[in-house]
Amino acid sequence: MTTVRRTPVRVGVFGLLGSGNLGNDGSLEALLGYLRAEHPDAVVDALCGGPEAVTERFRIPATRLHWYRGEYRTASRAGSIAGKGLGKLVDAVRTAAWVRRHDVVIVPGMGVLEATLPLRPWGFPYALFLLCAAGRLLGTKVALVSVGAAEIGSRPTRALVRWSGRLAAYRSYRDAPSREAMRAMGVDTRRDEVYPDLAFSLPVPVPAAGAPAGPEGPVCVGVMAFHGGNDDRARAEEIHRRYLDGTTRFVRALVEDGRPVRLLMGDDVDRPVVAAILAAVDSPLLTAASPASLDDLMRETAAAETVVATRYHNLICALKVGTPTLALTYARKSEALMDRMGLGEYCHPAREVDADRLIEQFRALEKQSPELRRTLAERNLAARRELRQQFDDLTAALFPAAGRPPHDRSPAHEHDHDHAPREAP
Repeated sequence: MTTVRRTPVRVGVFGLLGSGNLGNDGSLEALLGYLRAEHPDAVVDALCGGPEAVTERFRIPATRLHWYRGEYRTASRAGSIAGKGLGKLVDAVRTAAWVRRHDVVIVPGMGVLEATLPLRPWGFPYALFLLCAAGRLLGTKVALVSVGAAEIGSRPTRALVRWSGRLAAYRSYRDAPSREAMRAMGVDTRRDEVYPDLAFSLPVPVPAAGAPAGPEGPVCVGVMAFHGGNDDRARAEEIHRRYLDGTTRFVRALVEDGRPVRLLMGDDVDRPVVAAILAAVDSPLLTAASPASLDDLMRETAAAETVVATRYHNLICALKVGTPTLALTYARKSEALMDRMGLGEYCHPAREVDADRLIEQFRALEKQSPELRRTLAERNLAARRELRQQFDDLTAALFPAAGRPPHDRSPAHEHDHDHAPREAP
C-alpha cells in the first residue's frame, strides 16, 4: 500500500502586526493559538508592519509590509514623495510574490475595513487591496477573519476597502455593525458571519481569573492618543484637548476621593497622554502601567474594582476578565461590544468627555457591580462558544486537502461557491 505524503499547508498572516498596538498583536496571538492547536503542521509566516517584533515574540518568520520604510511618515520633500510613489509600485510586486508562496493568507481581526481613526487611502487600505487582488489573481485564499468595518466617507479609501472585501475568499466580522457597514459600501454580505473579537479566545491569566476586589478598590483608566476619526482632521487638536482635559478631570476626582488609579495604554502612541495626566495630577494614588501584551492588560484590569477605558482592546481585556467597565466610545464598534457584553448603558462619548457626567455614570456602574460581574461571566462563556464555531468554520472554508502544490491551484476553483463564506442565520 502506498503512503501519500501530504504537503504542509502554507499559511501567511497579514496586517499592522508588531507595530506597537497590543490589540493587533493579541489578534495574531489568538490566531496562532488556533493554528497550532488545529493545524500543527501548517507552515506560518507574516507580512507585517514590525517583522522583527513579530519574529522575536511569536517565533515565526516575518517580512516587512512596505518596501519604503518611511511609509507612515508625512512626505514633504521631493525625495520622500518619490520614495513613497516608487514604494507603491514595488509593494505591488512584493505582495504578489509573497502571496503566491501560500495556500492561505489570513488577516486576523483588527479594524482593517474601517477609518474610525485617521487613515490615508494609500497606506494600509492600498496594502490590503494589493493582498486581496493578488489572492484572487493567483488562486491563494485570503480570509478576513473577525475583522472590524465602518462606513467610510473618503471615496478613495471607501473604494479600496470595498474591493478588498469583494476580492477576499472568506469574510467574518467582529460585530453586526461591521457587516452592515460593508453591505452599505457595496459588498454582498449575505453569506458572511458575525463572531466575537478573536481576543475573546485568548486564555485568561490564572492570577487574573476571579481576582477579588474591594468596594473601594483600585480603578484602571485606559487612555488613548485620541484625535477623532478620518473625517475629523480639521478638528483633531480640539478633539484631543477636550478628551485629555475631561479624562484628567475625571482621574483627579477619583484621586481626591481616595481611590487608587492605574493608567493603562494600548499602543505606544498613548505614552504622551499617560505622561500628561501624571504631570497634571500629582498624587501617590496615581500610577501607570506599561503593558506589553493583552495578557498584561488582563492582569491589570482583573486587579481593579472598576475599569474606564477608551481603546477597543482595553475594553475587551477588562470585560473578558469580568471587571465592570465604562467605555469612552469613539466608534460603533465599542458600543456594539458593550451591548454584546450586557453593559450597553455604560458608554460615554470620547469626543465630548464630560467629567461630571462621567463620575455619575461611574458611580452608577459601581452600584451594579455584583450583578454586572455575573452578566459578564455568562456573556464570556457565550463568546468562547461562538469562537469555537468561528474556528471550525475557518477550517472547513480555508484548509484544502493537503498535498496539492501551490502552482497547481486554479483561481476559479479556489473562489467557487464551495469556498464562499457561509450563509448567515
